Amino acid sequence: MNALRRLTHRPNGIRASPCFWSGLSRASSTSSSSSTTTRSSSNSKQEQPIVTASEVRGVSQALLQHKGSLGQPTALSHPHLIRPQELVPGVEQSEICERRTLLMQHIRAYARNFGAEFNGHQSPNHMLVVGAASKKYMSGKIPYVFRQNSDFYYLTGCLEPDAVLVLTMDESQTVISELFMRPKDPHAELWDGPRTGPEMAVPLFGVNEAHPIDQLDQVLAKRAAALKPHLWFDQKHSDLPSLTEEMKRLSGKEQRPYLPPYSFIEGMRVLKSPAEMDLMRRTCAIASHSFNEVMAESRPGLSEHHLFAAIDFKCRMRDASYLAYPPVVASGRNATIIHYVTNNQVVGVQDMVLMDAGCEYGGYTSDITRTWPASGVFTDPQRTLYEMLHQLQLDVIEMIMWPGGETLDQLFESTCFKLGKYLQEIGLVSKSITDFKELAAQGYRFCPHHVSHYLGMDVHDTPHVSRNTRIVPGMVFTVEPGLYISPDCKDVPPEFRGIGIRIEDDLLVNENGQVEILTASCIKDPRALEKLCQQQVKEQQAE
Repeated sequence: MNALRRLTHRPNGIRASPCFWSGLSRASSTSSSSSTTTRSSSNSKQEQPIVTASEVRGVSQALLQHKGSLGQPTALSHPHLIRPQELVPGVEQSEICERRTLLMQHIRAYARNFGAEFNGHQSPNHMLVVGAASKKYMSGKIPYVFRQNSDFYYLTGCLEPDAVLVLTMDESQTVISELFMRPKDPHAELWDGPRTGPEMAVPLFGVNEAHPIDQLDQVLAKRAAALKPHLWFDQKHSDLPSLTEEMKRLSGKEQRPYLPPYSFIEGMRVLKSPAEMDLMRRTCAIASHSFNEVMAESRPGLSEHHLFAAIDFKCRMRDASYLAYPPVVASGRNATIIHYVTNNQVVGVQDMVLMDAGCEYGGYTSDITRTWPASGVFTDPQRTLYEMLHQLQLDVIEMIMWPGGETLDQLFESTCFKLGKYLQEIGLVSKSITDFKELAAQGYRFCPHHVSHYLGMDVHDTPHVSRNTRIVPGMVFTVEPGLYISPDCKDVPPEFRGIGIRIEDDLLVNENGQVEILTASCIKDPRALEKLCQQQVKEQQAE
Protein backbone atom coordinates (compact mmCIF):
# COMPACT_ATOMS: atom_id res chain seq x y z
CA MET A 1 0.00 0.00 0.00
CA ASN A 2 2.96 2.35 0.49
CA ALA A 3 3.45 2.25 -3.27
CA LEU A 4 0.04 3.83 -3.74
CA ARG A 5 0.93 6.79 -1.56
CA ARG A 6 4.34 7.09 -3.23
CA LEU A 7 2.66 8.02 -6.50
CA THR A 8 1.72 11.41 -5.05
CA HIS A 9 4.92 11.98 -3.03
CA ARG A 10 7.93 11.84 -5.35
CA PRO A 11 11.44 12.16 -3.83
CA ASN A 12 11.99 15.49 -5.58
CA GLY A 13 8.86 16.93 -3.97
CA ILE A 14 6.84 17.19 -7.17
CA ARG A 15 3.36 15.77 -6.90
CA ALA A 16 2.00 13.39 -9.48
CA SER A 17 -1.26 14.30 -11.12
CA PRO A 18 -4.03 13.15 -8.78
CA CYS A 19 -6.30 12.26 -11.70
CA PHE A 20 -4.34 9.31 -13.05
CA TRP A 21 -6.93 6.60 -12.36
CA SER A 22 -9.08 7.76 -15.30
CA GLY A 23 -6.13 7.32 -17.62
CA LEU A 24 -4.79 3.93 -16.55
CA SER A 25 -5.35 2.15 -19.84
CA ARG A 26 -4.12 5.09 -21.91
CA ALA A 27 -0.98 5.52 -19.83
CA SER A 28 -0.10 1.83 -19.91
CA SER A 29 -0.19 1.80 -23.71
CA THR A 30 1.65 5.04 -24.41
CA SER A 31 4.39 5.42 -21.83
CA SER A 32 6.38 2.21 -22.33
CA SER A 33 9.27 3.99 -24.01
CA SER A 34 10.07 6.31 -21.15
CA SER A 35 10.07 6.11 -17.40
CA THR A 36 8.67 9.60 -16.76
CA THR A 37 7.03 12.22 -18.95
CA THR A 38 5.80 15.64 -17.93
CA ARG A 39 2.97 17.96 -18.76
CA SER A 40 2.21 21.54 -17.76
CA SER A 41 -0.70 22.38 -15.53
CA SER A 42 -3.10 25.17 -16.39
CA ASN A 43 -3.42 26.11 -12.74
CA SER A 44 0.18 25.73 -11.57
CA LYS A 45 3.62 26.72 -12.82
CA GLN A 46 4.99 23.36 -11.70
CA GLU A 47 5.30 20.47 -14.12
CA GLN A 48 3.47 17.35 -13.01
CA PRO A 49 4.77 13.92 -14.02
CA ILE A 50 2.37 11.40 -15.51
CA VAL A 51 2.38 8.03 -13.74
CA THR A 52 4.58 5.52 -15.55
CA ALA A 53 3.42 2.23 -17.05
CA SER A 54 5.03 0.14 -14.32
CA GLU A 55 3.35 2.24 -11.63
CA VAL A 56 0.02 1.96 -13.40
CA ARG A 57 0.32 -1.82 -13.46
CA GLY A 58 1.15 -1.79 -9.76
CA VAL A 59 -1.90 0.29 -8.88
CA SER A 60 -4.14 -1.80 -11.12
CA GLN A 61 -2.92 -4.96 -9.44
CA ALA A 62 -3.52 -3.48 -6.00
CA LEU A 63 -7.07 -2.60 -6.93
CA LEU A 64 -7.64 -6.01 -8.45
CA GLN A 65 -6.49 -7.62 -5.24
CA HIS A 66 -9.08 -5.53 -3.40
CA LYS A 67 -11.86 -6.43 -5.82
CA GLY A 68 -15.10 -6.65 -3.92
CA SER A 69 -13.62 -5.20 -0.73
CA LEU A 70 -13.73 -1.46 -1.42
CA GLY A 71 -16.38 0.75 0.12
CA GLN A 72 -18.29 1.27 -3.14
CA PRO A 73 -18.67 -0.27 -6.61
CA THR A 74 -15.86 0.15 -9.11
CA ALA A 75 -15.38 -0.81 -12.75
CA LEU A 76 -13.41 -3.83 -11.51
CA SER A 77 -15.95 -5.15 -9.03
CA HIS A 78 -19.17 -3.97 -10.74
CA PRO A 79 -18.55 -3.82 -14.51
CA HIS A 80 -22.31 -4.04 -15.10
CA LEU A 81 -22.75 -0.67 -13.35
CA ILE A 82 -19.53 1.25 -13.96
CA ARG A 83 -17.47 1.36 -17.14
CA PRO A 84 -13.67 1.56 -17.29
CA GLN A 85 -12.37 5.07 -16.59
CA GLU A 86 -15.46 5.93 -14.52
CA LEU A 87 -15.35 6.59 -10.79
CA VAL A 88 -19.13 6.54 -10.43
CA PRO A 89 -21.79 5.58 -13.00
CA GLY A 90 -21.44 7.88 -16.00
CA VAL A 91 -18.70 10.17 -14.63
CA GLU A 92 -14.96 9.72 -15.02
CA GLN A 93 -12.54 10.39 -12.20
CA SER A 94 -10.86 13.16 -14.21
CA GLU A 95 -14.08 15.18 -14.30
CA ILE A 96 -14.46 14.99 -10.54
CA CYS A 97 -10.83 16.04 -10.05
CA GLU A 98 -11.40 19.01 -12.36
CA ARG A 99 -14.40 20.06 -10.27
CA ARG A 100 -12.21 20.42 -7.20
CA THR A 101 -9.67 22.57 -9.02
CA LEU A 102 -12.33 24.72 -10.66
CA LEU A 103 -14.08 25.29 -7.33
CA MET A 104 -10.93 26.60 -5.69
CA GLN A 105 -10.21 28.83 -8.69
CA HIS A 106 -13.69 30.34 -8.39
CA ILE A 107 -13.21 30.99 -4.69
CA ARG A 108 -9.80 32.58 -5.22
CA ALA A 109 -11.12 34.83 -8.02
CA TYR A 110 -14.00 35.95 -5.82
CA ALA A 111 -11.73 36.79 -2.89
CA ARG A 112 -9.33 38.76 -5.09
CA ASN A 113 -12.18 41.07 -6.11
CA PHE A 114 -11.95 42.55 -2.61
CA GLY A 115 -8.29 43.48 -2.89
CA ALA A 116 -5.53 42.59 -0.47
CA GLU A 117 -7.85 42.07 2.50
CA PHE A 118 -10.79 39.70 2.38
CA ASN A 119 -13.06 38.73 5.29
CA GLY A 120 -10.81 40.67 7.67
CA HIS A 121 -7.69 38.75 6.69
CA GLN A 122 -4.81 39.24 4.25
CA SER A 123 -3.82 35.95 2.64
CA PRO A 124 -3.67 34.54 -0.91
CA ASN A 125 -4.35 31.04 0.46
CA HIS A 126 -7.65 29.21 0.93
CA MET A 127 -8.77 26.06 2.73
CA LEU A 128 -12.17 24.48 2.12
CA VAL A 129 -13.66 21.65 4.20
CA VAL A 130 -16.66 19.54 3.14
CA GLY A 131 -18.04 16.66 5.18
CA ALA A 132 -19.85 13.54 4.03
CA ALA A 133 -23.25 12.49 5.35
CA SER A 134 -23.52 10.28 8.41
CA LYS A 135 -25.68 7.19 8.83
CA LYS A 136 -29.14 7.78 10.27
CA TYR A 137 -30.99 5.23 12.37
CA MET A 138 -34.72 4.59 12.51
CA SER A 139 -34.35 2.68 15.79
CA GLY A 140 -31.54 1.06 17.74
CA LYS A 141 -29.05 -0.33 15.24
CA ILE A 142 -31.46 -0.34 12.29
CA PRO A 143 -30.24 2.26 9.77
CA TYR A 144 -32.12 4.16 7.12
CA VAL A 145 -30.86 3.73 3.57
CA PHE A 146 -27.70 5.84 3.37
CA ARG A 147 -27.59 8.73 0.94
CA GLN A 148 -24.44 10.75 0.48
CA ASN A 149 -24.24 14.52 0.93
CA SER A 150 -24.65 15.83 -2.62
CA ASP A 151 -21.87 18.45 -2.46
CA PHE A 152 -19.42 15.95 -1.02
CA TYR A 153 -20.38 13.35 -3.64
CA TYR A 154 -20.05 15.94 -6.43
CA LEU A 155 -16.49 16.77 -5.35
CA THR A 156 -15.25 13.27 -4.50
CA GLY A 157 -17.41 10.50 -5.96
CA CYS A 158 -17.11 8.86 -2.53
CA LEU A 159 -20.14 6.99 -1.21
CA GLU A 160 -18.90 6.28 2.32
CA PRO A 161 -20.23 8.02 5.45
CA ASP A 162 -18.27 10.07 7.99
CA ALA A 163 -15.55 11.16 5.56
CA VAL A 164 -14.13 14.67 5.08
CA LEU A 165 -12.62 16.42 2.06
CA VAL A 166 -10.07 19.19 2.60
CA LEU A 167 -9.00 21.37 -0.34
CA THR A 168 -6.22 23.94 -0.13
CA MET A 169 -4.92 26.45 -2.63
CA ASP A 170 -1.68 28.33 -2.05
CA GLU A 171 -0.36 31.53 -3.60
CA SER A 172 1.02 29.62 -6.62
CA GLN A 173 -2.56 28.36 -7.23
CA THR A 174 -1.60 24.77 -6.51
CA VAL A 175 -4.67 22.85 -5.36
CA ILE A 176 -4.11 19.96 -2.95
CA SER A 177 -6.94 17.58 -2.08
CA GLU A 178 -6.94 15.42 1.05
CA LEU A 179 -9.54 12.85 2.00
CA PHE A 180 -10.08 11.66 5.56
CA MET A 181 -11.82 8.31 5.84
CA ARG A 182 -12.67 5.59 8.32
CA PRO A 183 -9.79 3.11 8.53
CA LYS A 184 -10.14 -0.54 7.58
CA ASP A 185 -11.72 -2.50 10.44
CA PRO A 186 -12.42 -6.23 9.97
CA HIS A 187 -14.93 -6.37 12.81
CA ALA A 188 -16.91 -3.32 11.64
CA GLU A 189 -16.78 -4.51 8.04
CA LEU A 190 -18.18 -7.88 9.10
CA TRP A 191 -21.36 -6.08 10.16
CA ASP A 192 -21.60 -3.06 7.86
CA GLY A 193 -19.70 -4.05 4.72
CA PRO A 194 -16.30 -3.17 3.28
CA ARG A 195 -14.52 0.14 3.65
CA THR A 196 -12.11 1.65 1.17
CA GLY A 197 -9.76 2.92 3.83
CA PRO A 198 -7.23 5.70 3.35
CA GLU A 199 -4.79 3.25 1.74
CA MET A 200 -6.91 2.90 -1.39
CA ALA A 201 -8.46 6.38 -1.42
CA VAL A 202 -5.66 8.02 -3.42
CA PRO A 203 -5.94 5.85 -6.56
CA LEU A 204 -9.69 5.38 -6.32
CA PHE A 205 -10.76 9.00 -5.79
CA GLY A 206 -7.82 10.80 -7.37
CA VAL A 207 -6.94 12.87 -4.29
CA ASN A 208 -3.39 13.89 -3.43
CA GLU A 209 -3.39 12.45 0.06
CA ALA A 210 -5.61 10.31 2.29
CA HIS A 211 -5.58 9.92 6.08
CA PRO A 212 -7.54 8.13 8.80
CA ILE A 213 -10.39 10.28 10.02
CA ASP A 214 -8.95 10.44 13.55
CA GLN A 215 -6.04 12.51 12.19
CA LEU A 216 -8.32 15.25 10.90
CA ASP A 217 -7.87 17.70 13.77
CA GLN A 218 -4.07 17.62 13.73
CA VAL A 219 -3.81 17.85 9.92
CA LEU A 220 -6.27 20.75 9.80
CA ALA A 221 -4.30 22.58 12.47
CA LYS A 222 -1.05 21.92 10.61
CA ARG A 223 -2.42 23.18 7.27
CA ALA A 224 -3.97 26.26 8.87
CA ALA A 225 -0.75 27.13 10.69
CA ALA A 226 1.34 26.78 7.53
CA LEU A 227 -0.95 28.55 5.07
CA LYS A 228 -2.81 31.08 7.25
CA PRO A 229 -5.69 30.58 4.79
CA HIS A 230 -9.18 31.90 4.44
CA LEU A 231 -11.47 29.20 5.83
CA TRP A 232 -14.48 27.87 3.93
CA PHE A 233 -16.97 25.62 5.70
CA ASP A 234 -20.76 25.27 5.63
CA GLN A 235 -21.72 24.81 9.27
CA LYS A 236 -25.47 24.98 8.62
CA HIS A 237 -25.47 21.92 6.36
CA SER A 238 -22.77 19.91 8.12
CA ASP A 239 -23.91 16.40 9.08
CA LEU A 240 -20.88 15.65 11.26
CA PRO A 241 -21.00 17.28 14.73
CA SER A 242 -17.34 16.49 15.45
CA LEU A 243 -16.29 18.24 12.24
CA THR A 244 -18.37 21.28 13.10
CA GLU A 245 -16.79 21.51 16.56
CA GLU A 246 -13.30 21.15 15.10
CA MET A 247 -13.93 23.93 12.58
CA LYS A 248 -15.22 26.18 15.36
CA ARG A 249 -12.04 25.55 17.37
CA LEU A 250 -9.87 26.16 14.33
CA SER A 251 -11.68 29.37 13.46
CA GLY A 252 -11.29 30.68 17.01
CA LYS A 253 -7.67 29.67 17.28
CA GLU A 254 -6.70 31.27 13.98
CA GLN A 255 -9.01 34.25 14.64
CA ARG A 256 -10.54 33.89 11.20
CA PRO A 257 -14.28 33.38 10.64
CA TYR A 258 -15.18 30.77 8.06
CA LEU A 259 -17.49 31.34 5.13
CA PRO A 260 -19.96 28.88 3.55
CA PRO A 261 -18.94 27.72 0.06
CA TYR A 262 -22.37 26.51 -1.08
CA SER A 263 -22.93 29.39 -3.52
CA PHE A 264 -19.77 28.42 -5.42
CA ILE A 265 -20.53 24.68 -5.42
CA GLU A 266 -24.16 25.20 -6.46
CA GLY A 267 -23.06 27.63 -9.14
CA MET A 268 -21.09 24.76 -10.67
CA ARG A 269 -23.73 22.10 -10.06
CA VAL A 270 -26.52 24.07 -11.75
CA LEU A 271 -24.66 23.81 -15.07
CA LYS A 272 -24.50 20.16 -16.09
CA SER A 273 -21.51 18.70 -17.92
CA PRO A 274 -22.10 16.40 -20.94
CA ALA A 275 -21.70 13.39 -18.62
CA GLU A 276 -24.26 14.82 -16.20
CA MET A 277 -26.64 15.54 -19.07
CA ASP A 278 -26.48 11.89 -20.07
CA LEU A 279 -27.20 10.83 -16.50
CA MET A 280 -30.22 13.14 -16.43
CA ARG A 281 -31.44 11.62 -19.68
CA ARG A 282 -31.05 8.15 -18.19
CA THR A 283 -32.83 8.80 -14.90
CA CYS A 284 -35.68 10.57 -16.70
CA ALA A 285 -36.05 7.71 -19.19
CA ILE A 286 -36.24 5.18 -16.35
CA ALA A 287 -38.98 7.12 -14.60
CA SER A 288 -40.87 7.83 -17.83
CA HIS A 289 -41.13 4.19 -18.90
CA SER A 290 -42.03 3.15 -15.37
CA PHE A 291 -44.82 5.74 -15.25
CA ASN A 292 -46.27 4.47 -18.52
CA GLU A 293 -46.43 0.93 -17.18
CA VAL A 294 -48.05 1.99 -13.91
CA MET A 295 -50.66 4.08 -15.72
CA ALA A 296 -51.42 1.19 -18.07
CA GLU A 297 -51.86 -1.22 -15.17
CA SER A 298 -53.90 1.05 -12.88
CA ARG A 299 -57.63 0.52 -12.38
CA PRO A 300 -60.36 1.39 -9.90
CA GLY A 301 -60.25 -0.66 -6.73
CA LEU A 302 -56.49 -0.60 -6.34
CA SER A 303 -55.07 1.27 -3.39
CA GLU A 304 -52.78 4.28 -3.69
CA HIS A 305 -50.24 2.22 -1.78
CA HIS A 306 -50.32 -0.42 -4.54
CA LEU A 307 -49.44 2.23 -7.13
CA PHE A 308 -46.69 3.57 -4.84
CA ALA A 309 -45.18 0.08 -4.71
CA ALA A 310 -45.56 -0.34 -8.47
CA ILE A 311 -43.62 2.81 -9.42
CA ASP A 312 -40.92 1.95 -6.89
CA PHE A 313 -40.60 -1.60 -8.22
CA LYS A 314 -40.53 -0.62 -11.88
CA CYS A 315 -37.88 2.07 -11.37
CA ARG A 316 -35.65 -0.31 -9.41
CA MET A 317 -36.06 -3.02 -12.05
CA ARG A 318 -34.58 -0.55 -14.52
CA ASP A 319 -31.52 -0.12 -12.26
CA ALA A 320 -32.57 3.01 -10.37
CA SER A 321 -31.14 3.05 -6.85
CA TYR A 322 -34.45 4.05 -5.27
CA LEU A 323 -37.21 6.64 -5.58
CA ALA A 324 -35.89 10.19 -5.38
CA TYR A 325 -38.42 11.25 -2.74
CA PRO A 326 -41.60 9.98 -1.04
CA PRO A 327 -44.07 9.99 -3.94
CA VAL A 328 -47.48 11.60 -4.06
CA VAL A 329 -50.09 9.04 -5.11
CA ALA A 330 -53.35 10.92 -4.72
CA SER A 331 -56.71 9.72 -6.02
CA GLY A 332 -59.88 11.74 -6.24
CA ARG A 333 -60.06 14.74 -3.93
CA ASN A 334 -56.74 13.77 -2.32
CA ALA A 335 -55.12 15.33 -5.40
CA THR A 336 -56.12 18.77 -4.14
CA ILE A 337 -53.57 18.32 -1.31
CA ILE A 338 -50.32 19.36 -2.99
CA HIS A 339 -47.98 17.29 -0.78
CA TYR A 340 -50.28 14.36 -0.07
CA VAL A 341 -48.07 11.38 0.84
CA THR A 342 -50.40 9.28 2.99
CA ASN A 343 -51.07 7.06 -0.03
CA ASN A 344 -53.56 4.72 1.66
CA GLN A 345 -56.91 5.37 -0.02
CA VAL A 346 -58.70 3.06 -2.49
CA VAL A 347 -59.05 4.44 -6.02
CA GLY A 348 -62.68 5.11 -6.92
CA VAL A 349 -64.43 4.34 -10.21
CA GLN A 350 -64.52 7.95 -11.42
CA ASP A 351 -61.32 9.07 -9.72
CA MET A 352 -58.29 10.52 -11.41
CA VAL A 353 -54.92 9.58 -9.95
CA LEU A 354 -52.22 12.23 -9.51
CA MET A 355 -48.79 10.66 -9.12
CA ASP A 356 -45.69 12.75 -8.45
CA ALA A 357 -42.61 10.51 -8.41
CA GLY A 358 -39.06 10.24 -9.65
CA CYS A 359 -36.05 8.03 -9.22
CA GLU A 360 -32.34 8.34 -8.59
CA TYR A 361 -29.77 6.82 -10.93
CA GLY A 362 -26.04 7.38 -10.56
CA GLY A 363 -26.73 10.11 -8.02
CA TYR A 364 -29.04 12.11 -10.34
CA THR A 365 -32.80 12.46 -9.98
CA SER A 366 -35.91 12.67 -12.11
CA ASP A 367 -39.18 14.33 -11.11
CA ILE A 368 -42.42 13.63 -12.99
CA THR A 369 -46.09 14.22 -12.32
CA ARG A 370 -48.92 12.71 -14.33
CA THR A 371 -52.66 12.74 -13.72
CA TRP A 372 -54.85 10.12 -15.37
CA PRO A 373 -58.35 8.60 -15.15
CA ALA A 374 -58.23 5.30 -13.30
CA SER A 375 -61.11 3.96 -15.42
CA GLY A 376 -59.40 4.97 -18.67
CA VAL A 377 -61.99 7.64 -19.48
CA PHE A 378 -62.15 11.25 -18.28
CA THR A 379 -65.45 12.59 -17.09
CA ASP A 380 -66.52 15.77 -18.92
CA PRO A 381 -65.38 18.14 -16.12
CA GLN A 382 -62.11 16.24 -15.75
CA ARG A 383 -61.50 16.39 -19.50
CA THR A 384 -62.19 20.12 -19.62
CA LEU A 385 -59.69 20.89 -16.89
CA TYR A 386 -57.07 18.38 -18.05
CA GLU A 387 -57.05 19.60 -21.65
CA MET A 388 -56.80 23.19 -20.43
CA LEU A 389 -53.81 22.41 -18.17
CA HIS A 390 -52.14 20.27 -20.85
CA GLN A 391 -52.33 23.14 -23.32
CA LEU A 392 -51.08 25.56 -20.68
CA GLN A 393 -47.99 23.42 -20.06
CA LEU A 394 -47.26 23.23 -23.80
CA ASP A 395 -47.56 27.04 -24.02
CA VAL A 396 -45.16 27.53 -21.10
CA ILE A 397 -42.56 25.11 -22.50
CA GLU A 398 -42.66 27.04 -25.80
CA MET A 399 -41.74 30.23 -23.90
CA ILE A 400 -38.47 28.90 -22.45
CA MET A 401 -35.56 31.23 -23.28
CA TRP A 402 -37.96 33.69 -24.95
CA PRO A 403 -39.58 36.82 -23.47
CA GLY A 404 -41.72 35.74 -20.54
CA GLY A 405 -39.64 32.58 -20.08
CA GLU A 406 -36.03 33.70 -19.76
CA THR A 407 -35.87 32.78 -16.05
CA LEU A 408 -37.76 30.34 -13.86
CA ASP A 409 -39.45 33.26 -12.11
CA GLN A 410 -40.61 34.62 -15.46
CA LEU A 411 -42.02 31.18 -16.31
CA PHE A 412 -43.94 31.25 -13.03
CA GLU A 413 -45.41 34.70 -13.67
CA SER A 414 -46.36 33.76 -17.23
CA THR A 415 -47.96 30.52 -16.04
CA CYS A 416 -50.10 32.27 -13.42
CA PHE A 417 -51.29 34.84 -15.95
CA LYS A 418 -52.07 32.28 -18.64
CA LEU A 419 -53.84 30.02 -16.14
CA GLY A 420 -56.01 32.98 -15.12
CA LYS A 421 -56.87 33.61 -18.80
CA TYR A 422 -57.72 29.95 -19.46
CA LEU A 423 -59.88 29.82 -16.34
CA GLN A 424 -61.75 32.83 -17.68
CA GLU A 425 -62.43 30.98 -20.92
CA ILE A 426 -64.09 28.05 -19.13
CA GLY A 427 -66.00 30.30 -16.76
CA LEU A 428 -64.19 29.73 -13.47
CA VAL A 429 -62.80 33.29 -13.32
CA SER A 430 -64.81 36.44 -14.01
CA LYS A 431 -64.37 37.84 -17.49
CA SER A 432 -64.44 41.34 -16.05
CA ILE A 433 -60.84 40.96 -14.85
CA THR A 434 -58.38 42.37 -17.40
CA ASP A 435 -55.41 43.53 -15.34
CA PHE A 436 -52.28 41.34 -15.66
CA LYS A 437 -51.63 41.20 -11.93
CA GLU A 438 -55.23 40.40 -11.07
CA LEU A 439 -55.37 37.58 -13.63
CA ALA A 440 -52.03 36.25 -12.37
CA ALA A 441 -53.40 36.37 -8.83
CA GLN A 442 -56.40 34.30 -9.93
CA GLY A 443 -54.05 31.78 -11.53
CA TYR A 444 -51.97 31.64 -8.35
CA ARG A 445 -55.10 31.06 -6.33
CA PHE A 446 -55.69 27.79 -8.14
CA CYS A 447 -51.98 26.88 -8.48
CA PRO A 448 -50.27 28.15 -5.29
CA HIS A 449 -46.79 26.77 -5.99
CA HIS A 450 -43.89 27.74 -8.21
CA VAL A 451 -44.05 26.22 -11.65
CA SER A 452 -40.38 25.28 -11.82
CA HIS A 453 -37.29 24.34 -9.85
CA TYR A 454 -33.76 23.24 -10.74
CA LEU A 455 -33.13 19.51 -10.96
CA GLY A 456 -29.96 17.44 -10.67
CA MET A 457 -28.35 15.55 -7.83
CA ASP A 458 -31.21 16.73 -5.60
CA VAL A 459 -34.88 17.03 -6.47
CA HIS A 460 -34.99 20.70 -5.53
CA ASP A 461 -31.44 21.16 -6.73
CA THR A 462 -29.11 24.09 -6.00
CA PRO A 463 -31.68 25.93 -3.83
CA HIS A 464 -29.42 28.97 -3.35
CA VAL A 465 -29.28 29.66 -7.09
CA SER A 466 -31.89 32.33 -7.68
CA ARG A 467 -34.84 31.39 -9.83
CA ASN A 468 -34.38 34.83 -11.35
CA THR A 469 -31.14 33.61 -12.98
CA ARG A 470 -31.23 33.66 -16.77
CA ILE A 471 -31.74 30.19 -18.28
CA VAL A 472 -28.58 29.06 -20.11
CA PRO A 473 -27.26 25.82 -21.63
CA GLY A 474 -26.50 23.18 -19.01
CA MET A 475 -29.51 23.89 -16.81
CA VAL A 476 -32.08 21.21 -16.00
CA PHE A 477 -35.40 22.21 -14.47
CA THR A 478 -39.04 21.21 -14.18
CA VAL A 479 -42.16 22.74 -15.70
CA GLU A 480 -45.13 21.73 -13.56
CA PRO A 481 -48.33 23.76 -13.73
CA GLY A 482 -51.11 22.50 -11.48
CA LEU A 483 -54.76 23.12 -10.79
CA TYR A 484 -56.30 22.38 -7.38
CA ILE A 485 -59.97 23.03 -6.71
CA SER A 486 -60.92 22.33 -3.11
CA PRO A 487 -64.09 20.34 -2.39
CA ASP A 488 -65.15 23.38 -0.34
CA CYS A 489 -64.58 25.93 -3.12
CA LYS A 490 -68.08 27.45 -3.31
CA ASP A 491 -67.47 29.93 -6.14
CA VAL A 492 -66.94 27.28 -8.83
CA PRO A 493 -69.59 24.93 -10.24
CA PRO A 494 -70.04 21.73 -8.15
CA GLU A 495 -68.86 19.42 -10.95
CA PHE A 496 -65.36 20.95 -10.79
CA ARG A 497 -64.94 20.77 -7.04
CA GLY A 498 -62.51 18.24 -5.56
CA ILE A 499 -60.42 17.96 -8.75
CA GLY A 500 -56.63 18.21 -8.61
CA ILE A 501 -54.38 17.98 -11.67
CA ARG A 502 -50.65 18.51 -12.18
CA ILE A 503 -48.51 17.81 -15.25
CA GLU A 504 -44.75 17.93 -14.69
CA ASP A 505 -41.86 17.36 -17.08
CA ASP A 506 -38.08 17.68 -16.78
CA LEU A 507 -36.28 19.87 -19.30
CA LEU A 508 -32.66 20.33 -20.28
CA VAL A 509 -31.09 23.15 -22.24
CA ASN A 510 -28.31 21.23 -23.97
CA GLU A 511 -24.89 22.32 -25.23
CA ASN A 512 -26.41 23.62 -28.47
CA GLY A 513 -28.98 25.75 -26.68
CA GLN A 514 -31.82 23.39 -27.62
CA VAL A 515 -34.56 22.62 -25.11
CA GLU A 516 -34.88 18.87 -24.57
CA ILE A 517 -37.94 17.47 -22.82
CA LEU A 518 -36.20 14.63 -20.99
CA THR A 519 -39.52 13.07 -19.97
CA ALA A 520 -41.17 13.35 -23.41
CA SER A 521 -41.69 9.57 -23.58
CA CYS A 522 -43.95 9.71 -20.52
CA ILE A 523 -47.45 9.93 -22.00
CA LYS A 524 -49.54 13.00 -21.22
CA ASP A 525 -51.59 13.77 -24.33
CA PRO A 526 -55.22 13.29 -23.18
CA ARG A 527 -56.25 10.93 -25.96
CA ALA A 528 -53.05 8.88 -25.79
CA LEU A 529 -53.45 8.80 -22.01
CA GLU A 530 -56.98 7.38 -22.21
CA LYS A 531 -55.85 4.78 -24.73
CA LEU A 532 -52.97 3.75 -22.45
CA CYS A 533 -55.17 3.52 -19.37
CA GLN A 534 -57.79 1.43 -21.16
CA GLN A 535 -55.29 -1.37 -21.89
CA GLN A 536 -55.82 -3.06 -18.54
CA VAL A 537 -59.62 -2.97 -18.89
CA LYS A 538 -59.50 -4.43 -22.39
CA GLU A 539 -57.14 -7.20 -21.29
CA GLN A 540 -59.44 -8.11 -18.41
CA GLN A 541 -62.46 -8.18 -20.73
CA ALA A 542 -60.57 -10.42 -23.16
CA GLU A 543 -59.91 -12.91 -20.39
